Amino acid sequence: MQEVLKLIRERQSIRARFDSERPVAKRNIRQILEAARWSPTPHNMQNFEIIVVEDKKLLKKIGNIKCPISEEFLRENYQQLSFSEEELLQKKVGLLGTLFPPEWRNPAKLDEVARKSTPFPLSQTINGSPTILIVICDSRKRAPASEGDFLGIISLGCVMENMWLMAQSLGMAFHIISDFGENPVEKQTKRILNIPEYMKIGFGCRLGYPVSKPATRPRVRRDVEDFTHHNQFGNKSLN
Repeated sequence: MQEVLKLIRERQSIRARFDSERPVAKRNIRQILEAARWSPTPHNMQNFEIIVVEDKKLLKKIGNIKCPISEEFLRENYQQLSFSEEELLQKKVGLLGTLFPPEWRNPAKLDEVARKSTPFPLSQTINGSPTILIVICDSRKRAPASEGDFLGIISLGCVMENMWLMAQSLGMAFHIISDFGENPVEKQTKRILNIPEYMKIGFGCRLGYPVSKPATRPRVRRDVEDFTHHNQFGNKSLN
């Protein structure tokens, strides 16, 4: 039991550059896909497909896709930032502001930054990864009586977590790329990978090995007592 909890606690996003010349072994990819296979899904619909992209020419084409930066993203991202490690440790949620460019840390200039920014190539996010997993689902289907397919979306999160924990257990770096689910990135990715129009991209995952040891940053979580309610909302006592 403690081994499982240790694996969960050590899981993290690795944003460092990956070694593009160190391929991910097929046996490891197979184990990650096997973990995805056993993810819980509503009514056992198993309504997901996974595209394993390793071909360097395809990775280059995907890397050339331009990603726009919106003011909405900048402002909502800003709300999650702490501007010192002390602040982050006190809040117990969010991200450290130093993860982002200095111009993203001034709320008065975010609209100007969005106006003047030019779309960046997706290669900056892929950052050398030799393997990308693209998780897609059939937009024509949904979990029964689930408005907006809320349950189906949750199941994609279960697929994500299962793959992530397996990668962690194999000593591999893992990083979610949410840009794949956004237009125009999704549209261009579909064209490159021959994905049918009715399929929706949920997210992409970088798999690989960092070229250098990732920087150590504080990791924060709320205490169990902060989010647990006993029998009714507001009753924080579990004694």
